[in-house]
Parts: sequence; structure tokens; C-alpha cells
Amino acid sequence: MTLSPAQKLGGAFAAGAYTLWGIAPLYFKHIDFVPAQEILIHRVVWSFVLLMLIMFAMQQWGKVQQILAQPKLVLALLGTSLILGGNWGLFIWAVNNHHMLDASLGYYINPLLNVLLGMFFLGERLRKFQWLALSLAATGVVIQLVTFGSVPWIALTLASTFALYGLFRKKLAIDAITGLFIESLLLLPLALYYWWQFADSSAADLSQNSWSLNLWLMAAGFVTTVPLLLFIAAAKRLQLSTMGFFQYIGPSFMFVFGVWLYNETLTSAKLVTFGFIWLALIVYSLDAYLALRKKPMVQVIE
Repeated sequence: MTLSPAQKLGGAFAAGAYTLWGIAPLYFKHIDFVPAQEILIHRVVWSFVLLMLIMFAMQQWGKVQQILAQPKLVLALLGTSLILGGNWGLFIWAVNNHHMLDASLGYYINPLLNVLLGMFFLGERLRKFQWLALSLAATGVVIQLVTFGSVPWIALTLASTFALYGLFRKKLAIDAITGLFIESLLLLPLALYYWWQFADSSAADLSQNSWSLNLWLMAAGFVTTVPLLLFIAAAKRLQLSTMGFFQYIGPSFMFVFGVWLYNETLTSAKLVTFGFIWLALIVYSLDAYLALRKKPMVQVIE
């Protein structure tokens, strides 16, 4: 298979997106003295500001007005925004409370859950290797539950909320940037209300912070938005099956950081579950590769 220049550029964008998502925990760890819910506030507020500037630059306000004129669509986006906000909040809490390995496991599980949701809600038929991959992943979770008496609830919640968010957004068929802007717009009043009424940490009052701390807090918008823009640029140039080969970069970074940088304990329960998930992902990737070779590579650029 020969890659076109656009596809090579798409690969670079995809690698950049997943790498930035993978190293995002370093950012959250740097400001872990700020409560997770307050970091989430900054993530919402400054993402909204950055996305608003992007919308101005792209002159996309017509699309925004069309969506806001449809109450049912706005209500659906409110639902997806709450799912996304919950995912963001749990991820921040997990990273800053020594559960980075659980976060890593969650994003390893995510592509397998996407396949399962595609079968149930999109009428997609699973191939034999996909069934095997799902069975291996489920076996790892069940063994942890039965043998070690624990459920990887953080990983499962992160994986399921992100998978459901992707499913619902796919069904809404709204372009990614406009949709994310409206979601941030809908979350903004909740974030500002919490900031005004309940935020009480030493970093809550920007006027009392150092300029460097305020810059770190405002950077939450870039940490959120930049990898998404790279992902969108990659998705326009690559098939989704090709994109799938990059999605393990993020959780692999998290795993390495959790074990070797932040010294989280890799317990027997987690190691068994990781082992089955990794084996499942090898099977899943092999199936995707074989399926990709059976059809011609199509360049998609909007």
C-alpha cells in the first residue's frame, strides 16, 4: 500500500493528537494541588474561549445559529456535554489521585467498547476476530472480579462514557468543532456557577494567583482543544480503520508514566486485566489490518 502525501500528513496529525492526549496527565499532575472539580471548571471555560476564537476565525456562526434554533438538537447536545464533562472530571480526578493506571486501562478498553456499541446500536456485524477480542477483554475483567474481588470501575466508567459520547455524537451528525463549541457553551453556565458559589481553593481567585499559575490554569483550554483539532485534521485524511492503529499511543504513555514516573503499584489484579486487554487489542488490531488490506485505501479530504 502506497501512502499519498495527504495520508502521510494525516498520520502525523493522528500521532500528534494521540501523543498529546497521552502526555496530558503530566499537565494535570503539575497542578494537582488544585481540586479536580476546579481544574474541570478551567477546562470548560478556557476551552470555550479558545473554541469561540476558532469559530470567529472560521466564520462558522451560521452553523451555530442553525443548531441553536433546534431545541431537540440542543437538548441532545446538552446530554452529550454532560457525558463529556463527566468523563473529563473523572479523568482529572483519577490522574491526580494516583489512578493513572486505571485511566490507561480505560482508554485501552475504549476501542473494544466502540465495536460492541456499533453492533448494538448501529447494526454493525462483528467479525470472528472481533468477537475473540471482546471475549478476551471481558475475561480479563471477570477474572479480576472473581479472583481478586475488585471491579475496575474507573477504567470501565472512562471507557463507557467516552464510547457513549462518540456514539451519540456520531448519531447527531454535527461537525466536531461546532458540536464541541456548543457543548462547551452549554457547560459554561454550570462551570461559572460552581466557580462563583463553591470553588474555595487557594487557586480559585485568579486575582490572587501568580501570573504563572493563571497561565497554567488557562492552558487547560489548549490541552483540551489542540489534540482534538489534530484529530479532526487526521480524520479528514485517513480512514477510521487506519486511525485505529494510533489510538494506543495515549494509554501507553499513561501506563509508562503511572508505573515508572509516578510509582503507582501494578497489582496482580491489574496486571492480569492488562494482560487480557493487551491480548485482545493485538487480536483487534490484526483483524483491522487484515480488513484494511482487503479494500483499497481511499483518501478522504473535506
